[in-house]
Amino acid sequence: MRTWILAILLVLIVVTSAILSHSNHRGADDNWKKEAAEAIQRNQTELAGEDLPEKFKVQMRKDNAEWQYRLDHNNPPTKNTLWGGTLSAAGLIMLVTLFTVIIAGDVVAGEFTWGTIKLLLIRPASRSKILLSKYLSTLIFALTLLLLLFLSALVVNGVLYGFHAIALPYLSVDQQSLVHEKNMLLHVFTTYGLKLVELIMIVTLAFMISTVFRSASLAIGLSIFIMFAGQSLTYLFLQYTWGKYFLFANTDLTPYLEGQPLAEGMSLGFSITMLLVYFIVFNVLSWEIFRRRDVAA
Repeated sequence: MRTWILAILLVLIVVTSAILSHSNHRGADDNWKKEAAEAIQRNQTELAGEDLPEKFKVQMRKDNAEWQYRLDHNNPPTKNTLWGGTLSAAGLIMLVTLFTVIIAGDVVAGEFTWGTIKLLLIRPASRSKILLSKYLSTLIFALTLLLLLFLSALVVNGVLYGFHAIALPYLSVDQQSLVHEKNMLLHVFTTYGLKLVELIMIVTLAFMISTVFRSASLAIGLSIFIMFAGQSLTYLFLQYTWGKYFLFANTDLTPYLEGQPLAEGMSLGFSITMLLVYFIVFNVLSWEIFRRRDVAA
């Protein structure tokens, strides 16, 4: 029952946020060519100044290149299209993470809370199989919610903005201000896929916490606290050279799509390596703690 409630709540939030966004930006793209020309002129004026830092100049040149490309190819911005709405909905993956953390925090600790753990352990299945089945069911729940989020966002934004922009390409600009066309659907899948990595890591952490504590409420509360506090601690720790090794400094891989790592010395390969290390540590702790735990207490 709880699963259905969370799924329905997620869809309602996606639909509501899409409708609100559409009502706030209705007609915003009617004069996009005029706005593009004005943005180019404004950036050129700013670039003529001498006080602007070089990194801002690089970004302005990239913006101008993208706007000019759109004007030359009559390629409107994707912000207020079904793709823009679907990409914006990726921000709601935090809700998917939150809902799954609630399930993950309870899936093992809840057995101890309700005293049903002994009924599981007297069955022929080994402890490893029991724990693996619970972990996989948690991941399946997370994947199901993520797929539900993507499909509901695509459909509702398609209804609101129309499906005429479905063939629009994704434009990327390199450091030399050269514009490249890419497949929009592939870009959307990549964005959601990288967010999925973050989702799996946080869920694995919550699952590990669930195996450590016998109290479901404590496990859920601690998991949610770590999930939200982790992002705040990341910016604090990144002031130091060792901050890049912090888990939450590496969970969000989407900045690498734009070639903008959070800190110097970080790369996509580095973050993936760190995530693999944390993933192995979390699972080893979960298995060892659950395998050795005395359930008679």
